[in-house]
Amino acid sequence: MATPSGQNAGMSGRFAPSPTGELHLGNLRTALVAWLAARSAGRGFLVRMEDLDRVTSSPEHERRQLDDLAALGLDWDGEVLRQSDRFELYRREIERLRIDGRVYECFCTRREIRAEIDAAAHAPHVHLPDGAYPGTCRDLTADERAEHIASGRRPAMRLRAGGEVLEFDDLVHGHMDGVVDDVVLARADGVPAYNLAVVVDDAAQGVTQVCRGDDLLTSTPRQILLQRLLGLATPQYLHVPLVLGADGQRLAKRHGAVTLADLRAQGSSAAEVVSVLARSLGLANPGEIVTADVLVERFEPECLPRTPAHLADLYPTTL
Repeated sequence: MATPSGQNAGMSGRFAPSPTGELHLGNLRTALVAWLAARSAGRGFLVRMEDLDRVTSSPEHERRQLDDLAALGLDWDGEVLRQSDRFELYRREIERLRIDGRVYECFCTRREIRAEIDAAAHAPHVHLPDGAYPGTCRDLTADERAEHIASGRRPAMRLRAGGEVLEFDDLVHGHMDGVVDDVVLARADGVPAYNLAVVVDDAAQGVTQVCRGDDLLTSTPRQILLQRLLGLATPQYLHVPLVLGADGQRLAKRHGAVTLADLRAQGSSAAEVVSVLARSLGLANPGEIVTADVLVERFEPECLPRTPAHLADLYPTTL
């Protein structure tokens, strides 16, 4: 894709979906905001496929996602990067952390972790976020590790975070903070984990603004700590409130006709979909049909809504 004139050199925003299915209205809304945030500031805009899990990811899903972005008028600069091509880079960064004493082996199963979390929930001294790993394997002896390995367990790699509190300012949600737990860096099957990969890739690609759904707000302190430990710059953050279904849960295929293909089959054009998304963001008037390019001049991050959108308000006929 062509680079826009006036682009700030070395500054980029990005959209980074997982190619595990079609993009729904919530994904497309976040993509639109990410694109507008980049283009309105003269930044480049990148698309990255976060296809760490090769079992659920597919080239067909990737193609459909890219086609949907293009149909909405969202362009991007350069080639699409795929995380599945970069495992060795992630492993080198994990090794750097290991040498610095920041990595340990974790032999816990998900069931064991859940049981530990449930037990710790009633402890008065617990200060980690909900669902945080309680540190069961953090201080295993060499004999205990050897016993786990002899039993056939393969360890995941976890960050020795030390319960640090990280603060950051979000363009939508304002000042935030959070305690960092011992997040997974690589799964037991050797696949690098999301939090590590996204930090490495954002730095390597020169991403200076991260725009994504606000379900990832709690991951941001983890990523900021990893950036600091690896000597990487921290980008600006913009977390977009989600689109919710009628049940109050994050939008998914089960909520009805929620993809661009679904809506086209019902008679909506791509321009009409852009306009619906723009109205939900306060960027278009009722009944107004707009293009993504028109919205660039209207976009102001501080004016974005701070509460979730609801599918019934966007497309009542899809329910």
